[in-house]
Amino acid sequence: MTQDLLEAVKDRVAVLTLNRPDRLNAMSRDMLDALLEALPRLANDPDVGVVVVTGAGRGFCAGGDVKAMAEGREGDGASLEDKAQALRSRMEVSRFLHEMPKPTIAMVRGAAAGAGLSVALACDMRIASDNSKYGTAFARVGYSGDFGGSYFLTQLVGTAKARELYLTADLVDAAQALALGMVNRVVPDALLETETMALATRLARGPSVAYRYMKRNLNAAETGSLKDVFDLEAWGHTRSGMTEDWREATRAFVEKREPVFKGR
Repeated sequence: MTQDLLEAVKDRVAVLTLNRPDRLNAMSRDMLDALLEALPRLANDPDVGVVVVTGAGRGFCAGGDVKAMAEGREGDGASLEDKAQALRSRMEVSRFLHEMPKPTIAMVRGAAAGAGLSVALACDMRIASDNSKYGTAFARVGYSGDFGGSYFLTQLVGTAKARELYLTADLVDAAQALALGMVNRVVPDALLETETMALATRLARGPSVAYRYMKRNLNAAETGSLKDVFDLEAWGHTRSGMTEDWREATRAFVEKREPVFKGR
């Protein structure tokens, strides 16, 4: 069991902590393999309603471990095909965060750079410390980019700004990131965990069946046609209206109280 990723679950919120603080949580093979094991398991865990990803220490994630790469310790096979396939398999981390049928939140303090930024952007929401900074970083080390960052950043800020941020590798501070739509909220660093966990706990108490279909609809809206989205909305809306959660919500509305959802 690697210590490069820590996992804790409380009040239906799973917190995954990237745990290499001495390297600003730069990704290691062990960390990525642990994420690839944890994310599908948590996606299917009925006792988990929300997944939060964060970093230990003063940063979220500096991306790939450039020092290890330079020393030849992060190679995967001898051929181009072997290397590309190994990277592609680990990039499933971003897909799981984006597509899992539960809300995912990145809790970001300090630097989110390169693939670390990509992972944060793959989450449904980003709650940012006022000391956080964001950078694609790839151009600084002669890479073109991975972990879906070019897709997610284009979706969030538009193609012109995404191209600028990739080609220049300029850093963006928390206020700029909020203005661009890269993050959802900026809070004082001292309140980052309190504010993020309050949101996560609130969502974890929500209608999990409905959330599953919401995410399916929203993901389809990024690339599908209007007809595709209409079809998914009609099916998911009808299905969620047949749940115990829907009946509880309607009773709570009439009784002027907060609903108690059970994910059924």
